[in-house]
Amino acid sequence: MALNPLALTQVLPFLPLAQGDIDYETERRGEPDLLRKVLLEPSATVMLTCDGRVAVPRGQGAKADYENAAMRLATLPGAYVLDALERHPGAVGMFLGGYTGLAGGQHVVAVDITRIDGESDEDCNAGDAGTVDGQLAGYGQCAANGADNDGNTGKADILQQATARFDWVDLRGFAPHANAREAGQATSAVALSVWHNRQRHCPACGAPVTPAMGGWAQRCSSSADGNRLLFPRVEPAVITVVVDSSDRMLIQHNAAWNNPTLYSVSAGFVEAGENLEHAVRREAHEETGITLGEVKYLGSQPWPYPASLMMAFKAHALGTDIQVDGSETVDAQWVTRDEYTAAIISGRISAPGKATIARYMIEQWLGHELG
Repeated sequence: MALNPLALTQVLPFLPLAQGDIDYETERRGEPDLLRKVLLEPSATVMLTCDGRVAVPRGQGAKADYENAAMRLATLPGAYVLDALERHPGAVGMFLGGYTGLAGGQHVVAVDITRIDGESDEDCNAGDAGTVDGQLAGYGQCAANGADNDGNTGKADILQQATARFDWVDLRGFAPHANAREAGQATSAVALSVWHNRQRHCPACGAPVTPAMGGWAQRCSSSADGNRLLFPRVEPAVITVVVDSSDRMLIQHNAAWNNPTLYSVSAGFVEAGENLEHAVRREAHEETGITLGEVKYLGSQPWPYPASLMMAFKAHALGTDIQVDGSETVDAQWVTRDEYTAAIISGRISAPGKATIARYMIEQWLGHELG
């Protein structure tokens, strides 16, 4: 009797964008002046986002291209950011939560500067000014009224300086090189900031919206429409490693991918009114013509590009005859472990990136990490 290829399947033990351990402290989100109170705490720290990226100390951005390199968030003391945040209506403050186990507790706020006054939405990686230990060099230069220490006005404030003072990397580049705590902070901050920048008007009535609930919601400005409270939408997607009765894996190349050697696994969005298992089977059949039988859950992680939640599965193929759709999926093939390894080594195919859930699904099937 043949071994069921799903018999020993276990959930994925590690996913790079699902590491957060922060206490959201959701009960505080409705507090008046929450951000001001938190930023005035001596231990409060601020991380920055801009155009879907996070700030890291100057010079660390290049580490995203290295296999083994540590990267960390650039952080600022809360009190130094408060006045600048209040001076820029386009900046969005987001209360990420805290770590109560630390001495005295520590809270973290993210500030998105994509749309601060006088800054371009496109320029989050310009300039060559230096930093000290990941912080802005000479924080105290700018007073609340825009004057420097000598009383000269017109000096750029701490948020306006940030685009030039830090490197900026996206989650794909940051998370694989970060510790679990900062990877979690960055994932939440990017997800929220992308939503705030994409949804600037109420989807029901079209009125402008303002941040609310510590940045985790928006308030519609129309009193005629009840000043409704809006929350981020999350788009569920399934991703599946398909194996046949010989435990070969099905890999496929998507027409939209710029890298012609990139091969990954089946994936797609969940349709309205559809459950996850049905989406798994439908996507695989649409893309490759393969009919699936048993399906097992592997894990999930947020994927804020812009607002997905990736739910991973492993599925047993009932047949092996591949018929790609030719529009979304242009090639698919069955591979043994030796064949996959040889193709990776030769460069004929390349694996999904280290921030993706697909990579860890493939590694679980392969039995070891990809180099």
